Amino acid sequence: MRPFLVGQFGNASSIHQEGQQARSAVEQARARVARFLGCRPSEIVFTSGGTESDNLAVFGSAAAGDHVICSSVEHHAVLHAVKRLGERGVEVEFLPVNGLGVVSAEDVRRALRPNTRLVSVMMANNETGVLQPVAEIGRIAREAGVRFHVDAVQAAGKVAIEVDAIGCDLLSISGHKMHGPQGTGALFVRSRTRLEPLFAGGAHERQRRAGTENVAGIVGLGKAAEGAMEGLCSGAGERMGVLRDRLETGLLEFASGVNGGQTARVPNTSNLWFESLDGEALVIGLDLKGLAVSSGAACSSGASEPSHVLEAMGLPVERARASLRFSLHRQTSAEEIERTIELVSIQVAKLRELSAVTQ
Repeated sequence: MRPFLVGQFGNASSIHQEGQQARSAVEQARARVARFLGCRPSEIVFTSGGTESDNLAVFGSAAAGDHVICSSVEHHAVLHAVKRLGERGVEVEFLPVNGLGVVSAEDVRRALRPNTRLVSVMMANNETGVLQPVAEIGRIAREAGVRFHVDAVQAAGKVAIEVDAIGCDLLSISGHKMHGPQGTGALFVRSRTRLEPLFAGGAHERQRRAGTENVAGIVGLGKAAEGAMEGLCSGAGERMGVLRDRLETGLLEFASGVNGGQTARVPNTSNLWFESLDGEALVIGLDLKGLAVSSGAACSSGASEPSHVLEAMGLPVERARASLRFSLHRQTSAEEIERTIELVSIQVAKLRELSAVTQ
């Protein structure tokens, strides 16, 4: 990214030499992201992140009179977009999940109507890591001739993504979830899939996303996609899974359980609950010791409401408020896992002792 931050400021849409250098860098990054997702470069649209990618997929696909389906555990970038469609005359339907946080593909089939325009189901949940049956849902949508969008932000870099194997028409990723720069993302748009652009402006990104390209960010995203693909090929996912399992084994000595732990998940995410404790108090105590965890979605930090994901799974509010999300990455070490277990055990003991005294 550095050359495009400190000296090469050409506009990738310009025909002069500096502009063409920028264009070459953008197209090289587009090819890298396309290889990562198993699609053609022309099917990649660069965006400002997962939220914009999700919004473009949702708002660009449906209009008044259409019917849209999504799960009740989607990221707010999809949930809130679909709810807004409902305010604009679109018929919207939110499908339930089971106690493990998995939506039924058969529920998707039963929910289809003649006017169903879009089905949107995430690949992996951002709070629990639970994987959804997107390939099965993709087959159902394809048979019905319905457009299928997959939010793969949480899955990218943790498990392999092949858009043809999933059978999706649209798929969102975000740079910062796979060691890329914040404020970057991409949307896979299958050929001949028409989208209504979110922005009015120039003909950038094949008339699908107006605005001068963020060349440095796009270059960073392309390199991150390349690194994520190399990591998956070298077994990074399996290594994260081993460390995640060790983390859970250690924490379950004093934690009460793993939310969604009995079904397939991405290897880097664990959501545990600590009975009779306040999750936010635990987050604050651990932060003071240098350990960053969260009590819900990162973008909802500070919200007083319990996790909509855990509530949709049928968990009591008290359990949802007592749950924490732990996330690993490719560079997480075994020593960091052991230190985490130690820090959490000390903090949990302190909070439980304090709780006993106040009662």
